[in-house]
Amino acid sequence: MSKKKLTVYRCLTGPDDAAFCHRVTEALSKGWRLHGGPTLTFDTAQNRVICGQAIIKDVEGLEYSPDMKLSEQ
Repeated sequence: MSKKKLTVYRCLTGPDDAAFCHRVTEALSKGWRLHGGPTLTFDTAQNRVICGQAIIKDVEGLEYSPDMKLSEQ
């Protein structure tokens, strides 16, 4: 009998800087993987580029709940 697997999804966003890259790198080191390519937009109010990256992770034995803390998976 195989265990149930849940695929969890997160979208990381923030200024396109070293801190954002570190957040993505940390997630990858914890078993998350990239889901599609990054997206960029320009925030004219802050005069900076904002980056977004979707990430996913398969977790065994976990059932979906709207209360789950995805960042803790």
